Amino acid sequence: MRIKVGIMGSADDAITEGSGNTLRKTAEELGRSIARKDALLMTGATTGVIRIAGLAARAAGVFHIGISPASSINKHIAEYDLPIDACEAIVYTGFGLKGRNVVLVRSCDIVLFIAGSIGSLNEFTIAYDEGKIIGCLLGTGGVADEAANLVKVLGKPTKSKIFYDEDPDRLLDKCFAALETSGVKAK
Repeated sequence: MRIKVGIMGSADDAITEGSGNTLRKTAEELGRSIARKDALLMTGATTGVIRIAGLAARAAGVFHIGISPASSINKHIAEYDLPIDACEAIVYTGFGLKGRNVVLVRSCDIVLFIAGSIGSLNEFTIAYDEGKIIGCLLGTGGVADEAANLVKVLGKPTKSKIFYDEDPDRLLDKCFAALETSGVKAK
């Protein structure tokens, strides 16, 4: 079975421009790291660092599945103003952004966070409540950098395992090891 790795994070295109060049490079490296693990990639079929990571993963040979909030390709593009170029396949849920987040997170074996704001916080709380293996790419800002404090202040006991690292390969190694410990083995 191929492991399904989800990337959640900032869909804001503006943060990857100018001084965000480091974040762009980190997102690209995250996409290539997923390729080195021979995993499937799942995202919200969105913009920003998620699209950048998805494009890099796809260029490296990863099968990328997008989970859309829209009910059709036309609505995905026209109503949500979302791209289609980073994904091999897109599932159109028709559930809106928050409903899409539930489908996306529940479909993943590992949930990774790079940067991220309120939408990513929603994805994080779903992953945490669902007991998912979570990886936070430190040094990218937002939810990824604040997750430890959020869990400390607001946490409740769950079966979730959270890992933190600044390096995408090391972060994925930690998450894959935890997944294997739980009985799920990569192909």
